[in-house]
Amino acid sequence: MSKGDRPFWEDLSLDDMSDEQWESLCDRCGRCCLQKLEDEDTEEVWFTRISCRQLNTQTGRCKDYAGRFQKVPDCLAVRPITAEKIRWLPVSCAYRKLAVGDPLESWHPLISGRSESVVEAGIGVAGQCVSENNIPVAEYFRYVVHWDEEGGD
Repeated sequence: MSKGDRPFWEDLSLDDMSDEQWESLCDRCGRCCLQKLEDEDTEEVWFTRISCRQLNTQTGRCKDYAGRFQKVPDCLAVRPITAEKIRWLPVSCAYRKLAVGDPLESWHPLISGRSESVVEAGIGVAGQCVSENNIPVAEYFRYVVHWDEEGGD
């Protein structure tokens, strides 16, 4: 296959992608919108099933994507991607995968051609998370989740 026949994500670096290309890499799983815990000694990051207050827990979508940084100042802005930001993204994330040279998963909508494949693969958080509005910070550790290498539970 010649370079021109390959998908854009195989030919372009993340830095060289247009806004439209960049946004199309997001599989809309919602995992980046989950609260994380960090071990201060090891710097290991653990994901929880606790969502940002702006995430609709039933749909797994941001309630105000365009205004997310104003409403949630510590919302993770993944562009430009950096090594520090990568560790806060799930291993299943297309941005993380491409940044380290890994291919997209077979369930990714750009590969499968279907947005439903994310849900079918068990990657999406819709209906599987609770809002941070309902959980005291001291209880976050009770909601830690461990995903397998493919990204599902």
